[in-house]
Amino acid sequence: MNDSPLLSCDARQLGRSLRQWRALRRLKQGALGAELGVSQTTVSRWESGQAAPSLDEQQALRRLMAARLDSAADFELGRLVERAPGAVHLICDLSHRLLAMSRGRERLCRLPRTELIGRALWCYATPEIVAQESRLDALGWYEPSPDAVEFDSGAATEQDMPILPSRMRWVRFQLSDGTFVRLTETVERA
Repeated sequence: MNDSPLLSCDARQLGRSLRQWRALRRLKQGALGAELGVSQTTVSRWESGQAAPSLDEQQALRRLMAARLDSAADFELGRLVERAPGAVHLICDLSHRLLAMSRGRERLCRLPRTELIGRALWCYATPEIVAQESRLDALGWYEPSPDAVEFDSGAATEQDMPILPSRMRWVRFQLSDGTFVRLTETVERA
């Protein structure tokens, strides 16, 4: 399984995320380019979807734009997820790094939360999750107020963070620093 979620994104959606992230930080394209060792023109082409960053550039962008639960409000969101009664976890929408998980979700795992927090979960994705991820742009996921996405996933039980056959719900929202997270929940099948 590809463990780089940015590789599953098309250049247009990555560019949109980069443009928004940069605007929220009032960072000019030239300053970002200098930090990454590329020209302002290259950053502009990424943001417009005319070009895609190399693998190394994607990794640098992922580290730079990763969601963190740094503010008091965002930290409290992480605590709410941890206290949720069901199987719920919160990930960075860009890097798929685990930010928080409920006790119900942790009980299903082979490793304790302390070993999973900060780990990218992309490597645990089922084929149904990978397929749904590829449809997010068409579903309006990267628009300002996207609808929740629900789908059925098959099992991947022989791993550190098992996935049982279930109905999943993804909800995307913005943290106080402008980065996006995804609340992933196991819901009852209809």
